[in-house]
Amino acid sequence: MRRRGAAGAARRPSCAQVCPPRRRGHFGAAPPSPAPGVCNALSLEIKASPKVRAFVGEQVLLKCSFKSSSPITENLLVDWTYRPLTGGPMERIFHYQSMPYPTEAGKFKDRISWVGNVARGDASIALQSPALSDNGTFICSVKNPPDVYHNVPQTVLLVTERGLAFQLSSAALLSILVFLPSILVVILLLVRMGRKFRVLKEKGKCGYKKSSIEVSDEPEHTGTAGCGGRIKEWCLNCVDTDEEDPY
Repeated sequence: MRRRGAAGAARRPSCAQVCPPRRRGHFGAAPPSPAPGVCNALSLEIKASPKVRAFVGEQVLLKCSFKSSSPITENLLVDWTYRPLTGGPMERIFHYQSMPYPTEAGKFKDRISWVGNVARGDASIALQSPALSDNGTFICSVKNPPDVYHNVPQTVLLVTERGLAFQLSSAALLSILVFLPSILVVILLLVRMGRKFRVLKEKGKCGYKKSSIEVSDEPEHTGTAGCGGRIKEWCLNCVDTDEEDPY
């Protein structure tokens, strides 16, 4: 029994045999994920924006960052894949190994540019002239042997048409509709007050003579008027002349 146990232990594969680092060429297939609990291979973490909004014809940045437990070497690989919203197989649109290799076929040809920096853990790309047909899921994959297994974050790209140069929110539009009439009313009142002030100022000049119509329209003052009213009346009468101004 002891000999069988020793033989069984000798036949048991090591962690390196179960999860060996696998290299691949340009646009090669990704290695399968290891079975859970076999070995601690998830030593590379990737982060990406879950949702990105873009406008038709305007460049959009697809961010991707990673952290590896191993030093960055020239064997580091970066791959971006794409699946349209309508479904279908994944399409490889970008590959990086020491230098960028954008896809040379398909609708993303000449529209993908490398903006990342692997030394800083950045594997971002930029999409030129996005279109409504580009809506879909983008996946960033990074391999830094021996760190080759990682999480699989997905970025959903939503491309829409841009409307006006600036879009007013419902609150801003409601505020304009409420305050604009009030502002117009205040401006009209200020204009009328300014005109009335100018008329009163002209009437207050020396030598001004009221016409017979203006005199008849004025209310008669009673004896109950105060001292201030009498002084005002005397001041108005002191500027009158015997001749009326011609009309």
